[in-house]
Amino acid sequence: MTRLRYCLSVLLLGLGTLFPGGRAAGQGDTTALAAPDTSATVFPDLAVLDSIVQNWYVSHYLKINEDCLSGAEIPDFPDSVYRKRMESLPTVIKMPYNAEVRSAIDLYTVKMRRGTSYILGLFPLYEGIFVESLMKYGLPVELKYLPVIESALKPKAYSRAGAAGMWQFIYSTGSKYGLAVNSLIDDRYDVRMASDAAARHFKDLYDIFHDWDLAISAYNCGAGNVNKAIMRSGSTDFWKMYPYLPAETRGYLPAFIAINYVMTYYREHNICPASASISPATDTLHIRRNLHFGQLSELCGIPMEELQAYNPQYINDIIPGAYRECVLTLPTHEILATIMGGDSVYTHNIEKYFPQSRARVIDDEMTNRRTYVTHKIKSGETLSGIAARYHTTVKNIKSWNNMTSDKIRAGKTLKIYNR
Repeated sequence: MTRLRYCLSVLLLGLGTLFPGGRAAGQGDTTALAAPDTSATVFPDLAVLDSIVQNWYVSHYLKINEDCLSGAEIPDFPDSVYRKRMESLPTVIKMPYNAEVRSAIDLYTVKMRRGTSYILGLFPLYEGIFVESLMKYGLPVELKYLPVIESALKPKAYSRAGAAGMWQFIYSTGSKYGLAVNSLIDDRYDVRMASDAAARHFKDLYDIFHDWDLAISAYNCGAGNVNKAIMRSGSTDFWKMYPYLPAETRGYLPAFIAINYVMTYYREHNICPASASISPATDTLHIRRNLHFGQLSELCGIPMEELQAYNPQYINDIIPGAYRECVLTLPTHEILATIMGGDSVYTHNIEKYFPQSRARVIDDEMTNRRTYVTHKIKSGETLSGIAARYHTTVKNIKSWNNMTSDKIRAGKTLKIYNR
């Protein structure tokens, strides 16, 4: 079976460009690895873990227990303890213990303890989204920890290679999985959409390799590089092909194994999760008209930085509802204020936020895309009476129905748009 999978992997070498890694596969697939690479293993950029305090949610809602963090002893366990704990992890993906995994564990439990504490406090905010997407496609739930390695759970993470969001999609891979990127929206920053895309990407990678070690490696460096390593090592065993992989990928799987360990056994290492002073429940509104964060902020009293933090996918602070139906995420207690603002939210300072001809174009697009009801005129009804019934104006009804007169006739129908 191993030989068969090896042969299939070699045959699939050309598929590397069809299934690039989520992060920097396009760049990685051109790496020449003719001989084993003896350079030092590069673990994922854990420096980003130290900068996690820049996360808006962390700075506003999470607090480190300094007494716990600074006063706690940093324990040192023998290898036998680590092995036993690894064997007890409830995972489908293999979780071996070796020197590389131990090095990664030490990074999280010794050198980066403060960052790990924040991660433990922040992770519950996103865990449900990750798990829902993975279970939807029948994938191992332990993959939920990969965004910790990829981005330290920073929604606006952006790498030198152009990978964006928590799951670090490059443009080409994101586009393949339906993540739009334009001047107003970047779906790679949308946690729900990116999580769904990442799950589908992992499913495709597993369908190629039928091995989770290889699929995870391919997510990092691309299927092409994994196939090259298979061909040059003559094996589909990750640890046998290890020297033939790019340096960063050699550290990627050990880091994944390590974070699964740390998120389960952090108490044994005397690491305290950052505590949440408030953990706001969120809700969503579906937006079908263009809306600027400034309009929401001014009319509903919602801070701009809060709007940006909960909705990082919208570029230039514009929700392009006229382009497509968009989702606005807010703490539940602020949703009501937005709803109560009604149509006034969209028209508030529209000249300031959507000036000149742009405002007219947007209004045309909004009218074309809004839903409407059809009203059949009854005998004795007047245009003003119908307008009052639907909480609109005679002027609007005439505009929507291309009318030049206020006269109406029983039996005819009128379009009444939802504002």
